[in-house]
Amino acid sequence: MADQSMVYRLFSLFGWDSIPSLLLLSLMSALLSFRFLPAERKDVKNSLLFIVFSLAGLLASEALRLLGLTGVASALHEVFLIIQGIAIIRLWGIFVFRLLLPLVHLSPPRIVDDLLTFAAYLVWGMVRLRYAGMDLSGIVTTSAVVTAVVAFSMQDTLGNILGGIALQLDKSVQVGDWIKADDVVGRVVDIRWRSTVVETRNWETVVIPNSHLMKNKFSVLGRRSGEPVQLRRWIWFNVDFKEMPARVIRTAEEAVRGVAIPCMAQTPAPNCVLMDFEKNYGHYALRYWLTDLAVDDPTDTAVRLHLFAALQRKGIRLAFPEEGRHIIKESEKHEQVVRQRDLAHRLSALKKVELFAGLNSEELQTVAERLVYAPFAKGDVLTRQGAVAHWLYILTGGEVEVIVETPGQGRRPLSTLQAGSFFGEMGLLTGDPRSSTVVALNDVECYRLDKGSVQDILLSRPAMAEEFSRILAERRVELDSLLQDIDAASRERRLEDHHSDILRKIRQFFSLSA
Repeated sequence: MADQSMVYRLFSLFGWDSIPSLLLLSLMSALLSFRFLPAERKDVKNSLLFIVFSLAGLLASEALRLLGLTGVASALHEVFLIIQGIAIIRLWGIFVFRLLLPLVHLSPPRIVDDLLTFAAYLVWGMVRLRYAGMDLSGIVTTSAVVTAVVAFSMQDTLGNILGGIALQLDKSVQVGDWIKADDVVGRVVDIRWRSTVVETRNWETVVIPNSHLMKNKFSVLGRRSGEPVQLRRWIWFNVDFKEMPARVIRTAEEAVRGVAIPCMAQTPAPNCVLMDFEKNYGHYALRYWLTDLAVDDPTDTAVRLHLFAALQRKGIRLAFPEEGRHIIKESEKHEQVVRQRDLAHRLSALKKVELFAGLNSEELQTVAERLVYAPFAKGDVLTRQGAVAHWLYILTGGEVEVIVETPGQGRRPLSTLQAGSFFGEMGLLTGDPRSSTVVALNDVECYRLDKGSVQDILLSRPAMAEEFSRILAERRVELDSLLQDIDAASRERRLEDHHSDILRKIRQFFSLSA
């Protein structure tokens, strides 16, 4: 009886002798958990149902006591009281571990929650049994023998459970980590008693026994001490030996450095390496760091697009395995048709450029044959303000944005150019630095024309310099009008000044006589 009095005083100290107040606190915690923890609503509902069930059982036991069935009433009373305590412990476990602790930035492993809750179940059950007058020493002795038998027959299950505890305590794997175990690559979404649940990029849920992770090697992807989560990716490509490796590497790195590709880190910077020499080509790898491991293939594709466009602009062709083929006359005819079709496309693009409206058909043909195909990927910088480059771009597909950087105002977008537009004419005809930066808004196709392509025309027809200078002057005045508000008179004066200045520069740049 002394033990019972001590237990009674212990529960009285925490207010558990007052069932209404305890139930009221439990109900409040359940309401808060139900409101702020949508994922736990099912468990909260079940726990509340068990409390209602236990209350009904306690009422039934009291009715039996009034009918004189004291022994049965006492047994039922203890059983339903134990059920009620288990349900209340479960509610408080959800409230404390899933709601309160995260509010103070504490997130203990799920297994710790389960262990402490299970331990509370045992303590509550043993206390109630002791309070009911049951001798627990016999139960403990018997349970030791039973435990040994169960442990021997459930070695694998216990190994999984202990493995899960070890994984959580030493933080080898955490929820949210990307891991590679054997042929499985995915993100850890839960670490349970027996297994670790991994979701793959293919929408597969893979259940891996914890003992397997403890006994075998696995990789935690993208995790490095003190560093952000990111994983190095490899983009493989081959280039013929006729291209100097240094040029290939420089082109590949320039293709992606400084370009805003989603989920590609700028630090560490992407780099290109020559991995090996094959039979007739060099084997290269463009390496970058992926910041979101869930979108590996889409990011690889975006990097490949920029790489391919950069190689095309530099005239660097990808190498393929050689094959023996029979050449027949029809193939020569086909190539001739393809060349004619390409030339017609170039002539069509040239005729849309106001700058070349005064050229005759022969001159247009000469210029068209010298056009160089220059594709760009979204985000590429076609020209940079202040750079010196003696070529002009004719836009045949996509859109570009013209941006000007001014002191005190930063970067300022001026206009958007569509297919059929051209830019870079001042650099082509006068050698002046670029007056603006042009960035590809999407995948862009254009032709590039260098100084040598028009030099022969100007040397044979120096009078074309006058026409070119007039068109360039008009475009320069249009740019001035966008940057500042000028009236009609000022516009005419500037047009005349620009005309004479540009004409002088063209003659000087191409060594033409006045």
